[in-house]
Amino acid sequence: MKFTFKLILFVLAFSTFVGCKKNENGIVKESTNSKNTIEYASGLSINTYEGYSIVTVSNPWPEANKNFTYILKEKNGSIPDSLQKYTTISVPLESIVVTSTTNIPFLEMLGVEKSLVGFPHTDYVSSEKTRKLIDAGAVKNIGQNEKLNMEQLIELSPNLIVTFGVDNNNPMIDNLQKSGLNVLIQADWMEQTPLGKAEWIKLYGALFGKEKEAKTLFDEIVKNYNDAIQLVANQKPTATVLYGAMYQEQWYVARGNSWVAQFMKDAKANYLWANVKGTGSLSLPFEKILEKAKIAKYWIATGSFKSIAEFENSNPHYSQFDASKSKNVYTFESKLGATGGTIYYELAPSRPDLVLKDYIKIFHPELLPNYTFTFAQKLN
Repeated sequence: MKFTFKLILFVLAFSTFVGCKKNENGIVKESTNSKNTIEYASGLSINTYEGYSIVTVSNPWPEANKNFTYILKEKNGSIPDSLQKYTTISVPLESIVVTSTTNIPFLEMLGVEKSLVGFPHTDYVSSEKTRKLIDAGAVKNIGQNEKLNMEQLIELSPNLIVTFGVDNNNPMIDNLQKSGLNVLIQADWMEQTPLGKAEWIKLYGALFGKEKEAKTLFDEIVKNYNDAIQLVANQKPTATVLYGAMYQEQWYVARGNSWVAQFMKDAKANYLWANVKGTGSLSLPFEKILEKAKIAKYWIATGSFKSIAEFENSNPHYSQFDASKSKNVYTFESKLGATGGTIYYELAPSRPDLVLKDYIKIFHPELLPNYTFTFAQKLN
């Protein structure tokens, strides 16, 4: 699979900051403490003051040994001396480079997609709206995430580059900063709660001066998600579910506290590995999977399969499961953009309400008789 943006766990580290501002005599004094506007995301906090905001990104990758603090300075805003050591970003932005397709929907939802000037592996982008910008040459292909085209980025000179790190060794990020480019480390991919991932739209709201719009959009997603939970509130989780597929002789199932497992729990399904503690995935041999899930009613498969025949031909063991025999296999990864990008990977993190409805449609179809899948597809 050419798409590599994976969804893993995140740990919250809320930070409380006290701002400072100058009075009429130029003396710096302490201002009223600001409340963090983030409710669900564990790795993001945004505290707003007069003329500036403080953004903190915590635990940006697994076992990270540092957090990142950024000051978003409004026009004519004044930054206290105590905050001068942090990266200052002038807002609202006029141009931006992002490096994950999960960021694209946030830009589009806020109506600022035309500010995007560069993206690595532009073929990965599925959205028709942003694809038109790419095809028109307004969004440049800036290389690969591991090796961005530095000369091109310097020429583009975006107001900000939003990227991510996978561990404590990030030479590319260091090189970007040494070249005088503003860089912000984002960590939405580390969030493990559906609403936690989606709330990162508020970061883009702060970057583009659209805080109110971002809050309104996110609040609607929260409402939709909670309404869907209420829809299944009286249902019993009797539908047994197998998740995943074979990869290099191992089977990777989602752990019980992972993003995927949370959807199945909220959709009132009996996910067979729901009691496995932790986030991310658990590697198991095929024999363990068959022993536990042979008679599972549903199978949520990973992979961009189009039919049961294609699915079973990919591995002779799959036909041993009851879910495959009864053609009760679904995948969320079969719908692709015009150039091959997986729509689910791009859009699902920002629209968990739609993901949850897809799961409810699978496990409790009678509750959503007229609903059409956004991401999921049944293999026939």
